[in-house]
Amino acid sequence: SHKSSLLLSGLHDTHKNGESTRNLDHQASPGHPHTRAETEEKYMRIWAEQLFRRSAGSEIDSNIVVVSGMAGIGKTTMVQKIMFDWARGIQYQRFAFVFLFKFRELNLLDTETEPQMSLTRLVVRHYKYLNDPRLKEILQKPESLLFIFDGLDEYKHKLDFTQWQLCSDPDDDFPIHILVTSLVRRTLLKGCTVLITSRPSALETLDMKSFDRFVWLKGFFPEQLLMYFKKFFGDTDQGSEAFHYVEKNPILYAMCFNPSYCWIICSVLKSQFMTPEEERGAAPRTITELLVMFLRNILTNHKREAKDQREILVKLGKMAYYGVANKILVFYDKSEMSTFGLQPVLSSLFLSEFLKEILQTESTLEHTTYTFYNHTLQEFMAALSFYLDPSGGIEELLEKLDSCNDGRFQILTRFLAGLARPSMFKALREVLGEFERKTAKQILEWVKKKAEGALRGEDKSEALRVCQWLCETQNKRLIRDAIGKDLKMEFNDMILSLLDCAVLGSVISCCGELEDCSQWRDKPQPLDSCGVTSRCCSALSSALFCGLSPLTELYLYNNKLGDSGVAKLCEGLRHGNCTLEMLR
Repeated sequence: SHKSSLLLSGLHDTHKNGESTRNLDHQASPGHPHTRAETEEKYMRIWAEQLFRRSAGSEIDSNIVVVSGMAGIGKTTMVQKIMFDWARGIQYQRFAFVFLFKFRELNLLDTETEPQMSLTRLVVRHYKYLNDPRLKEILQKPESLLFIFDGLDEYKHKLDFTQWQLCSDPDDDFPIHILVTSLVRRTLLKGCTVLITSRPSALETLDMKSFDRFVWLKGFFPEQLLMYFKKFFGDTDQGSEAFHYVEKNPILYAMCFNPSYCWIICSVLKSQFMTPEEERGAAPRTITELLVMFLRNILTNHKREAKDQREILVKLGKMAYYGVANKILVFYDKSEMSTFGLQPVLSSLFLSEFLKEILQTESTLEHTTYTFYNHTLQEFMAALSFYLDPSGGIEELLEKLDSCNDGRFQILTRFLAGLARPSMFKALREVLGEFERKTAKQILEWVKKKAEGALRGEDKSEALRVCQWLCETQNKRLIRDAIGKDLKMEFNDMILSLLDCAVLGSVISCCGELEDCSQWRDKPQPLDSCGVTSRCCSALSSALFCGLSPLTELYLYNNKLGDSGVAKLCEGLRHGNCTLEMLR
């Protein structure tokens, strides 16, 4: 309920602006899974009830709409809210019928026995109470119909907008992806309203010229975060204490804007901050630490119920890795769950309860589907399995990481690096037993080699990605060795997100014990014209006074910091540990 009430203010609209759409999608590339777009000034904030209304200055209604956003940002929650408000008569009352289809269910209908289907049959299959005569009458008034297709990124087909053979009659049989394309192209039920939700990764298959409106779902706005923490904790003081801790941690703060990650952060910190201060362990600082603590809490709570937790997690991790390697987000009970030996686990009440903490279940037409609570959790479980299983094939994995160029293993690599820390072994040893230390050594050697090459290469996006790996290791010696003594990195004309700045600040802070810091001290670190905003300044400020950063010159011209951004920078500049001598 917290998500439903808070998420929907995070809608930004660009009307018939394909160029802006491509720019946003680039910023939200797989290499930056948790970032929020830093270009708000280009977009208009809208509310959920305005989704299908005519934009200011436009002469056409917004009948064909695509809503995009990162994993866990709230696209499906938004769809549920639309359905709920329509059913209660609160909003969207110009629609007589709203038909919701989930692409993960449509995958099951594309079978060899029934490769084609009419729109009328598709509707009746999902809404069995609509008999044929009644449905024909309904479809005669397309302007009163809303079709919602949720989760394009989960669909096994591409929507081909170059397809010349489109459907125009709702009773004609076509492949389902042609039916969807025909609705969008307005050859089928012209005048109806269509809403498609998708992660950015699937937007490239869409012809944005066919859509009246592109909406970017951004998640929480800063003013909503403290409210969420207080509601989650149920105690204003503890919620405020936890939130202020997150505010001081730029990496966790950057994640908080995504409601799915915010829920995980609050879950971990609630157990942390509700423990007496003298008994608390260290709070999480990195994404790996956060998910290790999240998993440890689950395992501890279910220790008596599931004695073979390690074996279950290995199977779950292998399935997760299969999904990462093959770009699969949805797992079906009669295929993947059975193939990886998890069906017997699900049949046990206690073990099923244990898995419900990690997987969410949904019953579809003929199947039950399973998804990890968010994509990052799937990547984490996949990485963990290589440490839990001695026969995990780490050499083969590293070869695959070397040869893959499409970015599918970037987040997985981040967790492989983060889990190679002795403190992570210690945190999970009590509930899972010993880890493979040989695996950790192999991975760290590989990370160092890749980092040395990437940091000195021309591709600065790749340099940022390896900095994320280095940051997760929290291994100062490894970071210093990878960076060396004479590295100079420039990010001119790049858009640096809040998370990018946090990661760079963390990595730079590890260089304070270099024998010769002259190259870092004497050469300015240019961040000019790179899209730094006021939100990024918190991360930069933290880096300035961490006590280890040798930075003496910082160039920030041609960025829109704003008064609030400068104020945040000044907090770092006033600190006694700040070594900065020149700020432009």
